[in-house]
Amino acid sequence: MITVSVCMIVKNEEKILARCLDSLEGLYDELIVVDTGSTDRTKEIAGHYTDRIYDFKWIGDFSAARNFAFSHATCEYIYSPDADEVLNEENREKFRILKENLDTDIEIVQMKYAGQLTHGTVYNFDEEYRPKLFKRLRTFTWIEPVHETVRTMPVVYDSDIVIDHRPESNHSGRDIKIFERMLSEGRDLSKRLCDMYARELYLNGSLEELIFGHDYFEKMISSKDPDSDEFNVAAAILVREARLKGDVTSLLKYASKSIAGEGNSEVCYELGAFYEDAKDLDEACVWYYNAAYETSPCLSVKAAKKLPLEGLVRIYKALGITEQADVYEEELKKID
Repeated sequence: MITVSVCMIVKNEEKILARCLDSLEGLYDELIVVDTGSTDRTKEIAGHYTDRIYDFKWIGDFSAARNFAFSHATCEYIYSPDADEVLNEENREKFRILKENLDTDIEIVQMKYAGQLTHGTVYNFDEEYRPKLFKRLRTFTWIEPVHETVRTMPVVYDSDIVIDHRPESNHSGRDIKIFERMLSEGRDLSKRLCDMYARELYLNGSLEELIFGHDYFEKMISSKDPDSDEFNVAAAILVREARLKGDVTSLLKYASKSIAGEGNSEVCYELGAFYEDAKDLDEACVWYYNAAYETSPCLSVKAAKKLPLEGLVRIYKALGITEQADVYEEELKKID
């Protein structure tokens, strides 16, 4: 049987920390809790479960905090939950069996993260694999019978353990501030972080936050040879910003750039919303239809189905074409 260190970083989690830790009872050999500046009872609650509680001054960097927590682990494997995660009884048993039988050649165990859509995260799918259990010390091994080389890729196992993600609130504002700080410091965003920043902005960003990101996405869309994915993302953000500002010239400029290419659902949806606000219902129908049926999303699956279909229902009802509105309401029922 392997030994497991649970390493957590927390801040102001008094409402949910016990729920998480109770669901892990009996599954770990040591519990390490790193607090990044709680002002509530988080540390007091953690103290009922462990005396391995450490303070880490928050520097706007989750990786730094997690690395600090991992540095205190002493077991063979490290499990890294957030306070808003829960293992139900079925998955607790799966975890126990995994712990008893895990082949120690495996360096990373992935578990299914569930509840993404239910709780309003920035992801477009309800369940995904995430690395959650890590071998603390890695052993390098020679492989291949001839032209031998050291295996550098980790051995990853996709388990059938499902972690229920139950956040109490949306953390988009916190995350957007981290992205803004990185940009203010002149730091580059990786393609992955660029995508995450854009998702946060499109789904949850305020107009002020969209305006802050304008120069970053303007530079991206104006590149001499933009990556097609990055181009679509930038167009979606800039068109949304322009619509919310009431800047028709910029809206048409960026929307035209997008439509001249492959287009995307987000841009078409924003055009539909623009024309609906302008009381041009026929034109709004065209763009809502394009968002739902003729293009694909780059940031928000809701912009490709739910939101434009709701727009089509509103407009056909306003036009008195109730039969067509009923058709789209039936489509909505299929995705709710």
